[in-house]
Amino acid sequence: MNLHPQFIGQEGSEEYVVLPIEEFRAIAEALEDYQDLQDLRSAKESEGTAASASLTDVVNQL
Repeated sequence: MNLHPQFIGQEGSEEYVVLPIEEFRAIAEALEDYQDLQDLRSAKESEGTAASASLTDVVNQL
């Protein structure tokens, strides 16, 4: 991903960054995907050795 930031500041100090909206949206989506991955890993870890069933088994039971 190529970013094209515009830095805004005062008195030689950078205080803000402006990005094109599409770049901002791509970053936001990547961060949401990363958070989803972290949540999935956490859920799998907390389940540990809990019993599970395949999708095929669940469909057959229904």
